[in-house]
Amino acid sequence: MSINETARTVPVVLAHGAWADGSSWSRVIRSLRERGVKATAAPLPLTSLADDVTALDRTLERVGAPALLVGHAYAGAVIGSVAPEKVSGLVHVAALAPDEGETVADVFYREPPHPQAPDLKPDADGLVWLPDAAFGNAFAQDAPPEELAVLAAVQRPIAIGSITTAVGAPAWRTRPAWYVLAERDRMIAPAAQRFMAGRMHAAVRSGDTDHAPLVTAAKLVSDVIVEAVHEIGAGR
Repeated sequence: MSINETARTVPVVLAHGAWADGSSWSRVIRSLRERGVKATAAPLPLTSLADDVTALDRTLERVGAPALLVGHAYAGAVIGSVAPEKVSGLVHVAALAPDEGETVADVFYREPPHPQAPDLKPDADGLVWLPDAAFGNAFAQDAPPEELAVLAAVQRPIAIGSITTAVGAPAWRTRPAWYVLAERDRMIAPAAQRFMAGRMHAAVRSGDTDHAPLVTAAKLVSDVIVEAVHEIGAGR
């Protein structure tokens, strides 16, 4: 089966992480379209883990399920919390993958923070914002200044409850998984990424990239998505 034929049978849904929106996937979406793969970015409110899973479910209703779910950072917990029957596979992009009973915070702080990682605290409304300087220092240090300015300007805060809620049995226990490991990540320690990828038995694809490879290494991310689409399609 050709990649174009396979792409028509495997819907791809992208989930953004904290301090981002769907536009963070722009480069990956364009790269995939050039290769015949259509992807849809789910708009997550980041108001609670349950709200984000509901938003992702709404997108799946639009595009069809089961789908290949791709999550960046915090969204690894979101794609893992979707009912397995709606999931054909999962791609974690420098993403957090808590196991049953764990929270996002548990795996985020599994390893000591990088010296340039920001100190994250909720504001009076229980929302966590990323300081503007952190986009260049830790979030996407490989991005050019003009792109960093846009990332900071469009950021969405994440509710503290989103990262302190324990998850149920994750979909990656029963579905194939891939992991894009960011070797120079200053937000989620590469050692923590290796641990999570290992316990989910994911196919690991490492890159010499920062925490935001969907922005700064879009070809690497799209390559892994295309690989997953092809393998899932070939197995049908």
